[in-house]
Amino acid sequence: MSPKPETAPYRTAFDRHHPAGHDERREAALSRFETLGFPTRRDEAWRFTDLKKLHRAVFAPAEGAIHAVPDLVPWRFAGDAHRIVLVNGRFARELSQVGDLPKGVIFGSLAANPALIEQTFDPTDTEGGQAFTALNAALFADGFALVVPAGVHLDVPVEIVHWGAASGRSFHLRHLIALGAGATATVIETYAGQGDYWTNAVTTVRLDAGAKLRHAKLQDESSLAIHFAQVRADLASDARYESFVLTLGGNLSRHDSAVLYGGADATCGLFGAYLLRGEQEATNATFVDHAVPSCTTTEVFKGVVDERAHGVFLGSIMVRQDAQKTNANQLNKNLLLSPRAAVDTKPQLEILADDVKCSHGATVGDLDEEALFYLEARGIPAPEARRMLIEAFAADAIDQIEDDVDLRAHFVTQVQRWLGGGAK
Repeated sequence: MSPKPETAPYRTAFDRHHPAGHDERREAALSRFETLGFPTRRDEAWRFTDLKKLHRAVFAPAEGAIHAVPDLVPWRFAGDAHRIVLVNGRFARELSQVGDLPKGVIFGSLAANPALIEQTFDPTDTEGGQAFTALNAALFADGFALVVPAGVHLDVPVEIVHWGAASGRSFHLRHLIALGAGATATVIETYAGQGDYWTNAVTTVRLDAGAKLRHAKLQDESSLAIHFAQVRADLASDARYESFVLTLGGNLSRHDSAVLYGGADATCGLFGAYLLRGEQEATNATFVDHAVPSCTTTEVFKGVVDERAHGVFLGSIMVRQDAQKTNANQLNKNLLLSPRAAVDTKPQLEILADDVKCSHGATVGDLDEEALFYLEARGIPAPEARRMLIEAFAADAIDQIEDDVDLRAHFVTQVQRWLGGGAK
C-alpha cells in the first residue's frame, strides 16, 4: 500500500535523523504510520475530531534547542515534590530539582536511561491502528522514566513539567512509569507553553501485583497548540491505577487512556474535567479491558464548555466472557454555557459475562437557573454566582482524588485561574 501523502514530511524528517537500517523498530513504526495516515471522520474513534490544523501545516520534530523558559510557578505543584522539567520535548537538567530518592528508584530522562526504552515499546506501535502512537515510536527523542522497586513507597510526589516554545515544531515524548510489587507513587504531570506547536506523548504504565499509582495531569498548553496523549496501563492482580486529567488549554487536544487488567482484584479510577472556551476542541477517550475476573472500574468526567468550544467524551468498557464479578461504572456530565458550545458524549459497555455490575450515563445541560436565583437572592452578584456554580460542578470530578488535600487544592486553583481568565 502506498504511503498516505500527508505522511511524506514526517518520512523526510525521520530519514534525516535515523539512517536506513539504524533502528528496525523505529522504521517499522514509521512504515505503520505511513500506511495508516492521519485518522479521518470515517474512523469511529475520530469522527468528532477535526484534524484540519494538522493537514494545513507540517510540524517537523523540534531539533532540541532550549529557549528561555518563563516562571513556571503558576503551573507547578505547590507542595514538596521531586521535579524535572522538559523543554521542547527534552530534559532540561538546569531547571530540574530531584532530591534524595529511596534506593533503587529511577526518576529522570528516558533518553539518559537507554536500557528502559525497551519497556516503552508495544506491538501496537508497529501493528496497531493508532497512527500518532506509531509516529511517536518512530520519532520520539526523550521523555521521563520513573521506576520504583518492589515494596518502595514514594512519600513525596514526582512532578514533570513540560514546556513547549518551538513554534511550528512537534515534540514526540515517550514516558515510562513502572512500579514493582506493592510499590506506591504519585505522579503529577503538567503541559504548558507558548506558540503554535504539537505535543504527541505516549506513556507506558506497568503496575506489578499490589502496586498503587496516582497519575494526575494538567493540560494547559498554548491556545494555538495541539496536544495528543495516550496512556497504556497494564495492571497486575490487586494493583490500583488512578488517573485524573484536567484539560484547560490547547486549540486541539485529545487524551486517550487504555487500561488492561492482567490480574484479578485490580482497580482503576479514570477521572477528569475539561473547561473549554473560544474555539477549543478537546476529547477524552477511555478504553478499559476487563479480561480477568473481579476487577473494578470507576469513571467520572465533567465538562464545562463555553463560547464556540467543542468537548468530546468517548468511553468504552469491555467485559470479556471470563471476567465474572466485574464492577464497572461510567459517568459523563456536561455544562453548556453558550448556545454555540457543543458536546458529543458516547459512553458504552460491551458485556460478554453474566455475573457483573455495570452502568453508564451521560448528561448535557445548562447552569441550574434555580441555583443561580438562590445565590443572587442572597446578594451574590450574577457573575460571581455563575463562577461558584461552575467551580462546584468541576470540583465534583476533582473530589474523586481521595486522601490528598494538597493535590485537590492544586487542581481547584487551576480551575479558579481558568474562571478568572488566567488560562491561555
